[in-house]
This record gives sequence, structure tokens and C-alpha cells, in this order.
Amino acid sequence: MSSVPAAVSRPVLADRLAGTWLRDIAAVGAGVLVTAAAAQVVVPLPFSPVPLSGQTFAVLLVAAALGPARAVAAMGLYLLLGGIGLPFYADAASGWQHLAGASGGYLLGFVAAAVVVGALARRGADRRPVTMAAAFLAGSAVIYLFGATVLALVTGMGAGEAVLRGVAPYLVGDVLKAALAAALLPGAWYLLGRDETRA
Repeated sequence: MSSVPAAVSRPVLADRLAGTWLRDIAAVGAGVLVTAAAAQVVVPLPFSPVPLSGQTFAVLLVAAALGPARAVAAMGLYLLLGGIGLPFYADAASGWQHLAGASGGYLLGFVAAAVVVGALARRGADRRPVTMAAAFLAGSAVIYLFGATVLALVTGMGAGEAVLRGVAPYLVGDVLKAALAAALLPGAWYLLGRDETRA
């Protein structure tokens, strides 16, 4: 008998859509477009080379909704399309130079965060507000780890200054985003459950 609990792998929201590979393609494409749209909500910060945007919220929400494999595909495609010239990055930016610049670590961190948050959603973290908020904050931490590291390397900042300028300004917003995610994902599952009960 297997010692692995049956609840280790659970459906994510995208699994509720009909179809197989067509569903996956549509889900990945939707994840790319949602992230690109959210990236256009930008608030420049005079004390940091990295603007405040809706991008990270979309990345983590997409990861929870799609699961790790589809989310990684979506984030990889997002980086590729922005790199080759589509205006998908924050403030309609594009080009490979952004991946090598001060904000490049955050962009690369999207892929790693997609793995973390998607995997946690596969384990049911998206079903309850507390665990969804925790997953969201874990994903944010991964993005900041990549982002602050590259920010320090590219700009020559010390680690403390990179954290002060590339992490600290966004923490309050991240708590608010985590609270919103904690309502959205479990709320979506609750509504799906009600629909099944009525069927």
C-alpha cells in the first residue's frame, strides 16, 4: 500500500474546464494574457528602479489556478513573447534587455514562483483562505529572492540596500494582495461546490 496520501495531488481550477490538450493550451494562453494585462497597471517608485505593478498578483493567481506545469508554461511563454518584442512587460515594455536588467530577477522569479504556488495549489492550498494566503506569500518570497539578488548584481547595491529598495516598498501591498487571493480562490471553489450541489 502506498504511504503517499491521496490528497497530495488535487485538481486546480483549470482542471474543471472541459477538454484535455485544448484546455491546456487555452489555459496557458489565458495565463499569459492575464499577466500581460496586469503588468500594465504600473505605479513608478522614485526610490526604486522596479515599479509597483499588478504583475506579481497575476503571476501568483495564474499559478494557483493552473497548477505548476501549465503555470510554468504560461510564465515561460510570457517571458519569451515579451523578450521578442510584444509589449507584455510592465508599462508595455519589451525586449531581452529587461531580463538582463535591474528587474530581470523578478521576471525570472515568476517561473520559480509558478512552480511553488502551483504545487501548493495541487496540494489543496487554494481551497482555504489561510493556506491560500500562505501560498501567495511564499510565491512572493520566491520572486523577491530572485529579484533582490539580480538587482544587487546588476546595480552594484549591497544586499541590504537591494532589500530596502527592491523588497521593502512592496511588502504592505503583498499582504493586501494575499488577502485578496485568499478570498478569490477559495471563493471560486465554494461557488463550484454550490453548483455541483444544485446539479
